[in-house]
Amino acid sequence: MRTLPPDPDRPDATPEGAVGGKVWFHTFGCQMNVYDTGKMRAQLAADGFEDAQFPEEADLILLNTCSIREKAVAKMDSALGHYRALKRDKPLVLGVAGCVAQQEGDALLRRWPELDLVFGPDGVPHVRSLVQRARTGQRVLDVDFLDLETYPFVAEVDPQATGVGAFVTIQKGCDNKCTFCIVPTTRGAEASRPSAEIVEEVRALADRGVVEITLIGQNVNSYGLKVPGEKRFAELLYAVAEVPGVRRIRYTTSHPRDMGDDVVQAYRDLPQLASHLHLPVQSGSNAVLRRMKRFYTRERYLEVVAALKAARPDLTLTTDVIVGFPGETEADFEQTMALLDEVGFVGSFSFAYSPRPGTPALRLGDPVPAEVASARLTRFQDAQRARSLAWTRSHEGTELDVLVEGPSRHDEGVIAARSSTGLMVNFPGDEALTGREVRVRVTRGFTHSARGEALHDREEGAGG
Repeated sequence: MRTLPPDPDRPDATPEGAVGGKVWFHTFGCQMNVYDTGKMRAQLAADGFEDAQFPEEADLILLNTCSIREKAVAKMDSALGHYRALKRDKPLVLGVAGCVAQQEGDALLRRWPELDLVFGPDGVPHVRSLVQRARTGQRVLDVDFLDLETYPFVAEVDPQATGVGAFVTIQKGCDNKCTFCIVPTTRGAEASRPSAEIVEEVRALADRGVVEITLIGQNVNSYGLKVPGEKRFAELLYAVAEVPGVRRIRYTTSHPRDMGDDVVQAYRDLPQLASHLHLPVQSGSNAVLRRMKRFYTRERYLEVVAALKAARPDLTLTTDVIVGFPGETEADFEQTMALLDEVGFVGSFSFAYSPRPGTPALRLGDPVPAEVASARLTRFQDAQRARSLAWTRSHEGTELDVLVEGPSRHDEGVIAARSSTGLMVNFPGDEALTGREVRVRVTRGFTHSARGEALHDREEGAGG
């Protein structure tokens, strides 16, 4: 960690010894960033910080950033342009956390003179001391990676982690070297969180009424492999399933190379394990997969899918796809299109390849022209939308058990619920049903959700 000397003339300096105030979080990117924001909120609460309702009333603004794609960085710059203007009117500490902070470090402080604080993901466990330094007028930079053997995973639970579902991190960093990915650079090497801590956090969340747990990590399948005597990922799933109150378990992200038979078996044994899995494939072409250094083939991916569906016949799959990767031919792309139909993905996150600073893919050469990549992406997304719509419409007239997540964001008097397979169903109902399982009949399918009608609350056994 580095600090620049305090400057008493800086208009944003906060009186020394100041405690508490209002904090505004602006979170970009993946579930891991959402989780890290919650951990920062929990720690700062110990110093008297409360969430601001608007950025204009905040004493501390923290942007938790993502650098996986160029667009995310542009969004951060746009937000900083707005927040720095607020410093003209009041003392305010402005900070950038997360992957962009780790990647750019000093360059961020030089580019944005209004910034007081820049720290990477490994700074999250020490956010209280970092903020305290910044509040005295020092400009603080912390992009050091912490020791893996003693990595201090944050035990405090996000005070906003209530309701139906919550994330629980099981590891940090990544040891894979996918040529397109910046994560090993920004989040460092992989470290598994002790399973006892994970189960304790799950228990604390369940005590708050959380019924759906999503275990998160960069490659959850490799959990525990580097720690002698630690549980493996499948064993962790069984341990979480034993926590009273946990009704549904999801996890992300899973690497196809490391999907073991023991995890497949868990789909046979654990009814709490959701019948939906996000299994990134990235490409349907073996040639492209080799250049990506994914270390599996198309054939191996299909073997994994077949084993999972044999264990859980109603399992649905979503995936990640990159089109226009350097060297991707039209024939390579056609193999990705064919895989969409062969696996039957019910949804996907798809992108045109975005060069990221410091990644090995920059050295591959043979770039795909932007207009070609864009056309391929449009074609893939059109096909995915058609397949997603066909899947939701296949449920019309059927009955499903769904877990109510809360009121619809769009329609008054309508509640939103999700099936184990990941289908979101919106139907008229009382918000008081949140957290309960309801039997519904699907009346109409749309591309990303469905409409339905409630038959009865399964937990009360009422109605018919």
